[in-house]
Amino acid sequence: MNSTAGYLEAVITLGSGSALRLLDAWDAEKPPVVRYGPQPRFGKDQLQGGGGLDGHGRGKPNVTMSHNDIETLARELLSAYETGQMVPIPPSARHGFDLSTAYAVELMLKRIRETEGHRAVGRKVGYANKAMWRALKLETLVWAHMYDDTVHYSENNSAALSVAHPRSLKIEPEIVFGLKPAFTGQGPDAAAALASADWLAMGFEIIDCPFPEWKFQPGDLVASFGFHAALLIGEKMQIRPELIPQLVEELPRFKVRMSKDGQFVEEGSGKNALKSPALCLAELGAAIERRFQSEPLRAGEVVSSGTLTGGHQIDRGDVWTAEVEGLPLPSLTLRLT
Repeated sequence: MNSTAGYLEAVITLGSGSALRLLDAWDAEKPPVVRYGPQPRFGKDQLQGGGGLDGHGRGKPNVTMSHNDIETLARELLSAYETGQMVPIPPSARHGFDLSTAYAVELMLKRIRETEGHRAVGRKVGYANKAMWRALKLETLVWAHMYDDTVHYSENNSAALSVAHPRSLKIEPEIVFGLKPAFTGQGPDAAAALASADWLAMGFEIIDCPFPEWKFQPGDLVASFGFHAALLIGEKMQIRPELIPQLVEELPRFKVRMSKDGQFVEEGSGKNALKSPALCLAELGAAIERRFQSEPLRAGEVVSSGTLTGGHQIDRGDVWTAEVEGLPLPSLTLRLT
């Protein structure tokens, strides 16, 4: 299907990255059709799933979760993350849960992990696709923290990684940025976003969903570590000031070719991440500033800026390679062990 109309008729099951198969629907008047799976029904005084959101992606439930409820939910999701157990009832099917609650759970997870000796080193992006914002009534993209034990750097653009308790892993190619100053974002300004970055690189994010059949709502993703399992970062390209105008032009246009065990799987493009990974970085900075003024993107953070293709299943023994055309970045290869 190459026409916009064809894309608009597609039905997708919502999984991180899978929506990007509908990229040509970005500028269409109608959003893509999204299959969420069965939706729970609640009484009139209860919030339905992750719904009840206003047009800004901020929910106003009649029943709100208490601090103790948020901590209990965070520890449940942390246990599932650490053991590989499934979570049969997603948070969005529970009393008082909305997107604001999801971010409260995400910050609680960050605090718990920090007390256990881990360190948050960056953020990952979800829903870098405006068609999905319309379909899900989101104001902007979503995000979650990444940690020192999940972010890895390749040697000679190749690495073997393992995930301790895999459930249903998927792999996504992404442009990764390393920030030099704190960054809040000032609207859709790709050049300003690039000026805030010290380097960029090709990366692979491995994601894993704790909910059956990858059926979830945006708040479920946020509250579950953004489904982040691991990030592999390739060779860094320093972003010198004189390169920024050229990168502003190249980042929307560059291509990435994904292959598995030497066989071509899919070609993606920089435009698939909010029309440019740099614009995605700018949007993330602005979105975090609007929601959490005390938690801006900070110097030294790593940002994984959204998938460039659909998410593809990855199993132990698979070897995946991303070949880049249009940016001076080498290929990146990952083997899952």
